[in-house]
Amino acid sequence: MQKAEILKEVNAIFIDILDNESIVLTNETTANDVDDWDSLNHIQLVVAIEKQFKIRFTSREIQGWNNVGEMVNSISSKLNQ
Repeated sequence: MQKAEILKEVNAIFIDILDNESIVLTNETTANDVDDWDSLNHIQLVVAIEKQFKIRFTSREIQGWNNVGEMVNSISSKLNQ
């Protein structure tokens, strides 16, 4: 799966979980850029992403993400193992 496709699916998850149709994620997007992306919603987002892609993240991986691009890279590397 290409990273652009992953980003598109992650974007759909963000729209669903945060209930905001206007969200448009880029690789540079951070939690500061998205309304309602707080620590509680972050957990819900991670769980939804894990379920969607049938993968699991370690807490170290999750804490290492500084933006959506790093999240997408992490998903991509797990899918391509």
